[in-house]
Amino acid sequence: MSERDRPLAGRICLVAGASRGLGRGIARALGEAGATVIVTGRSSEAGPRTDQRQETFEDAAREVEAAGGKGHPYRCDHTNEREVDGLVSWCLRRFGRLDGVVDAVWGGNEGYDGERYPDGSAFGAPFWRRPVARLGQSFESGVYAQLLLARAVAPAMVQMRKGLIVTVGFDTAGGYLGDVVYDLAQAAMHRLTLAMGHELKPFGVTALGLSPGHVLTERVRDAGLGTEASETPAYAGRAVAALLHDAEVARHAGQVLHVADLARDYGFTDRDGSQPERFSIPS
Repeated sequence: MSERDRPLAGRICLVAGASRGLGRGIARALGEAGATVIVTGRSSEAGPRTDQRQETFEDAAREVEAAGGKGHPYRCDHTNEREVDGLVSWCLRRFGRLDGVVDAVWGGNEGYDGERYPDGSAFGAPFWRRPVARLGQSFESGVYAQLLLARAVAPAMVQMRKGLIVTVGFDTAGGYLGDVVYDLAQAAMHRLTLAMGHELKPFGVTALGLSPGHVLTERVRDAGLGTEASETPAYAGRAVAALLHDAEVARHAGQVLHVADLARDYGFTDRDGSQPERFSIPS
């Protein structure tokens, strides 16, 4: 395989929340581009799995290897500050640096059976009928987890005066996401991206957000909603690979970028060769 086929050979990347879904697809795509990828999650072959799902981060690391990269599995609860700090310390001891960090952690839908959450509330129920505790859980597994990882990796990147931090979230350019808890959590993640981009840019480090469309994840497939999905996790993964390979990526600092827009800018496609359009919520 030529260097052109492995544009990220030698790059050290960390993908958080990669047991399944978008994180797993991103890790695999980075492996296809030749990167070394540390793959994290909580669902392990050797221990508990979230929502009794069968996917594990060890499986994801093997997919990175099969795709042509180097995969390194690491168990981490990204809402636990000590575990996050331990993860980053291990990465820096083992590899000396982190070139790219992708945070795809999101546990806001854990326990959701397609109709109701464990507290009995339904997605999209009026805000006065939603238990307020659900907001705290969504913030903890979203913006709080992203902040913990970013503040752990930032010092090393600032010292090197280079690096890319990508936070994954869902953006509709101001449109309502249909549920007060989900909408607030996603909006907070975007504001964190803005703040990090602003504060890191003077040090040569770029923080940006990535917004996919309606993705065919394992949960979507198992829920029988596959026909409603517009793209696979590989689409977002190839977007991240293109961003990591872009020497001028700093121009995107603090922005939330849409995978579909990046596909047209960089010329990549989804796994089937198509370029799905940007997802938008019907008005």
